Amino acid sequence: MAAGILQCRRFMLKFLGLYFFTYLQYYSQTADARIRHYKWDVKYEYKSPDCYKKLVITINGRTPGPTIVAQQDDTIIVEVMNSLITENLAIHWHGIRQRETPWSDGTEGVTQCPILPGETFKYQFKVDRPGTYLYHAHYGMQRTAGLYGLIRVSVRDGDSEPFAYDYDRSIILNDWYHNSTYEQATGLSLPSTNFIWVGEPQSLLIHGKGKFNCSSTVASSPSWVCNESNPECSPFVITVIPGKTYRLRIASLTALSALSFEIEGHNMTVVEADGHYVEPFVVKNLYIYSGETYSVLIKVDQDPSRNYWMTTNVVSRRPPTAPTGLAILNYYPNHPRRSPPTPPALGPIWNDTEPRLAQSQAIKSHHSYIHTPPPTSDRVMVFLNTQNTIDGYRRWSVNNVSFNLPHTPYLVALKLNLHHVFEQTTPPTGYDFKNYDIYSKHNNSNATSSNAIYRLQFNATIDIILQNANTMNINDSETHPWHLHGHDFWVLGHGKGKFDIYKDPRQYNLVNPIMKNTVPLHPYGWTALRFKADNPGVWAFHCHIESHFYMGMGVVFEEGIERVGSLPSSIMGCGDARGLGRP
Repeated sequence: MAAGILQCRRFMLKFLGLYFFTYLQYYSQTADARIRHYKWDVKYEYKSPDCYKKLVITINGRTPGPTIVAQQDDTIIVEVMNSLITENLAIHWHGIRQRETPWSDGTEGVTQCPILPGETFKYQFKVDRPGTYLYHAHYGMQRTAGLYGLIRVSVRDGDSEPFAYDYDRSIILNDWYHNSTYEQATGLSLPSTNFIWVGEPQSLLIHGKGKFNCSSTVASSPSWVCNESNPECSPFVITVIPGKTYRLRIASLTALSALSFEIEGHNMTVVEADGHYVEPFVVKNLYIYSGETYSVLIKVDQDPSRNYWMTTNVVSRRPPTAPTGLAILNYYPNHPRRSPPTPPALGPIWNDTEPRLAQSQAIKSHHSYIHTPPPTSDRVMVFLNTQNTIDGYRRWSVNNVSFNLPHTPYLVALKLNLHHVFEQTTPPTGYDFKNYDIYSKHNNSNATSSNAIYRLQFNATIDIILQNANTMNINDSETHPWHLHGHDFWVLGHGKGKFDIYKDPRQYNLVNPIMKNTVPLHPYGWTALRFKADNPGVWAFHCHIESHFYMGMGVVFEEGIERVGSLPSSIMGCGDARGLGRP
């Protein structure tokens, strides 16, 4: 009897030991994988981010949406429920390269069919690099309605960054319109004779909060429509402890505006751009363009008895009419709502291009984190940015070709050999360099619309020269922030005037160029990029100004499509893919 009990105890101990070992092994594997699971409900709600009540798109009741916080090599799963009732949806993970998951890029018409009202769609992808990234709507002009947020990826355990700080904070800058996305898109889609431009924003938001002057409305609005005492539009506050150093992750998701950002009395040391470490440099004003992210360090070393303004202003648009965006840097233990005793900064001169170009040229890779570009390229494409009238409609174009999305996503069409759903003629890779005057207003009567794409040889090195020019208004050239999906690119150089294909490549920075996913093209200037076509899939490259892309300012690249795995059925269901995927 006793021997039997003893044997039973030994068996139980052995079983429990094996179970405990198996549990630890499972836990270790799960901990290493670090799956971060989010469930989002996307819907319209009435909000007053700048004191003016309007319908905005929220995620779980919030705009900006929740910040995704992860660690390098984590897997992110986001289940998105489309509760917009009458509107489709897609969400792009801006700066995430989507290696081996091109169907999760979230670009409607390029990598997926839209998420229909009432449907739930699962995005799943790996964050393979530390840094500061974004997410936002990529269907129609929904980003303008408030569907956006941040992705913060920290380094692996045991790894370090080339700078030190005590605390980590985030700021998203945005411009804000009172017209709905439908009103804006309808005005842009009218024939040129009735064309209605979106105009300048009514407000500038700092992390979802701004201040619109309710008395400035054309018709006196009741207080329930515009109420400047509404706590929803009280200034955004960052509380800081004197003597500490803070990392501020600053991102822009403006629909139109280029911005400057300034913290009263504090210099900012730039240390990261679009997920890549920067050779540190100091700025008073940080110029930032839609789709860009920066990390800056600030030292809390000013008079601790008061608070300080954080301000943002429009640059590079004439005339800027939006009031200065305001937030408060709150020196603890001062009251967070205590206004600084000084007037807020008015910002730099809006049309002074020189400091903006100087900042672009100052950004270099950190000396310990240089990814040297290939010394030469296999293919060079020059993209002239022009504004045109095509078939009676106002459009933006690249080499006089204005881009249209097909009804069947390119990724689906190419994998399933549905080549009839988009044009097969390759778009032009250059323009009439010799005779085209970039400083003159052109008729561009040869401009056309197309949904054709560029087919790139897999692993080839590609150079893109972005060339700016005059718009359809005399003496006017706009700033265009260009964003590449699925890749980072080396920024080889910025310059003034017309790019010289024989001389300017000699000035390329091939030693320590920064890598980015979004870069500005300055007025009447050029920007040179280089990237490796090494990510199998189909990727958009477009101006990140919402109205410009809506009006055709973009292209699409295909590379290594034969290497893409089986497509999930969830991305199908529209165009000629109808019936091939989801019911």
